[in-house]
Amino acid sequence: MPNLKSAKKRMRQNVVRYDRNVQVRTRIKSARRSMMDALEAKDAEAGAVALSSYSSVLDKAAKAGIIKKNTAVRRKTNAANGLRKIA
Repeated sequence: MPNLKSAKKRMRQNVVRYDRNVQVRTRIKSARRSMMDALEAKDAEAGAVALSSYSSVLDKAAKAGIIKKNTAVRRKTNAANGLRKIA
């Protein structure tokens, strides 16, 4: 347990940031799951909608610094390539 006032504040901030990061990572996983479901069903229209939302979620996470920019780009590229294969 921290003794200094600034350390206590830092601990509170870490809890808030951790909760926010978990929420965003969960959103990423959910969007990826819906994308993969559309690809497995070979549904190009649903895949296009899922790719759009997945890309948006990844961009927002990268902008917030929760994942790195290149990670977001790589994941979007892989998802787009998967959609391109079924289209």
